Amino acid sequence: MIRRRDFIPLLGGAAAWPLAAHGQPGERVRRLSVLANLTENDPQAQARLAVLARGLRDLGWTEGRNLRIEYRWIAGGGIDRIRAVVAEVVASSGRTIRRLCRNCSGRSGLLVFAGLTDPVETGIVASLARPGGNATGFMNHEPALSGKWLELLKEVAPGVNRVLVLVNSGSDANLIDLRTIEGAAASFGVQVSSGTVRDASEIESAIEDIGRTPNAGLIITAGIPITDRRKLIFALASRYRLPAVYTFRFFAVDGGLLSYGPVDLDMVRGSATYVDRILKGEKPGDLPVQAPVKYELVINLNAAKAIGLTVPPTLLARADEVIE
Repeated sequence: MIRRRDFIPLLGGAAAWPLAAHGQPGERVRRLSVLANLTENDPQAQARLAVLARGLRDLGWTEGRNLRIEYRWIAGGGIDRIRAVVAEVVASSGRTIRRLCRNCSGRSGLLVFAGLTDPVETGIVASLARPGGNATGFMNHEPALSGKWLELLKEVAPGVNRVLVLVNSGSDANLIDLRTIEGAAASFGVQVSSGTVRDASEIESAIEDIGRTPNAGLIITAGIPITDRRKLIFALASRYRLPAVYTFRFFAVDGGLLSYGPVDLDMVRGSATYVDRILKGEKPGDLPVQAPVKYELVINLNAAKAIGLTVPPTLLARADEVIE
């Protein structure tokens, strides 16, 4: 008999169904299904997985001995790939995670997410303190942070008065971010529009449109397909000389102008501890959803130079990291 605690999905979102696994004689093997919303050869994906494996190993879980990890990659394959993976065991966005959680009872599986914006508003958990049900995890930011992105864009490029917010099609979390930014727009004297995208061609079209507008800027949310196409976004921002604010450090490291967000790998480390606690008998619904405790500001001066922008010294002085 396989008990439900034998299987835990870890997500950026992710899920796993109970399937038998066998390890050393007398030792039960648990199964962890990991959804990665980056391509397999993406350095950031490999960094996340290495941190996850190290965290689990430090807690006594060794792949091949008492744990089987299955990795599923949904970036780079288009919407058909996402649908195929979701049909198997994975949720690809807040909306589909919510549908999955309705069925995530009994022996169906347990859910640990590693980076969602507002799991209460999107219906994934009942509350942050007492999630209830079979899901818990780590938020990638609190909704109010979205207004900070707009503030930083105006600080790095004061002349901006038109802002395109690039969001992922079907993402409840991105829509929450968009509403927050729209609510703050008037106080910063900007007009906000949204570009809802599903693939590279829609990303290119949205940025080309705003690029023809004087005094324009970008706010880039994270997730499929945006994260997977970030090099394309950097190239377009440079071509149209658009200042842009991104969500995670790796965007700025890879060529984006400025990023402000949580320490990405901290969420993965935390997720390993939650997987461990659930496998040892705790219920996900009793483990509070945790918000980030540290945010970092990263500025890429090479990207600034490429669009002819001088970053204000006061902003540089506040940066946690400056890339030259």
